[in-house]
Amino acid sequence: MSQSLCQIYIHLIFSTKKRIEWLKPDIREALGNYMAGILTAMNGHLLTFGAVSDHVHLLYSQPKDYTVIKVVEKLKANSSRWTKGNGPFYDEFQWQSGYGAFSVSASRIGMVRRYILGQEEHHQKHSFQDEFREFLKKYRIEYDERYVWD
Repeated sequence: MSQSLCQIYIHLIFSTKKRIEWLKPDIREALGNYMAGILTAMNGHLLTFGAVSDHVHLLYSQPKDYTVIKVVEKLKANSSRWTKGNGPFYDEFQWQSGYGAFSVSASRIGMVRRYILGQEEHHQKHSFQDEFREFLKKYRIEYDERYVWD
C-alpha cells in the first residue's frame, strides 16, 4: 500500500497540578477552542472537549504523524502558556505531569461525547480521583497509587 491511513480515537484526561481549581467557567470554552487549534495544526481533530474546575477531557482523532505523548506534550505546553496569558489569576497555572489516554471505538464515539459533555453533573457525585480510578479499572491498567497524583 502506498498510502498510510489511520483512524484512532483517543479519550484524553488530565488535571491541573494538585487538582487546584484553576479552570473557571469563563475560560473553559476558549481553552477548548485553543486546544482544538493545536490538534488541527497537528492534523488531528478535536471531537469533544469538556472541563470542570480541576481537569479536562478531550475526545480527538489521533494525528497519524505523532505519538500520543507528543500530542499531550504539545497540548499541555501550549495551553499552559495560553492560560497564563489570561490574567494575573492564572500566573501560577500548571497541568499535572501525567495523563490518561484511552482508546475509543468508532461505535462508542456518541457515548463518550455524552459522557464528556456531562462532566458538571457527573462531578457533583464523583471526584476526579474516583473517576480516574474507574477508567484505570475499566481499561485494566495496573498502576501504583503513589505515582498517579501530583
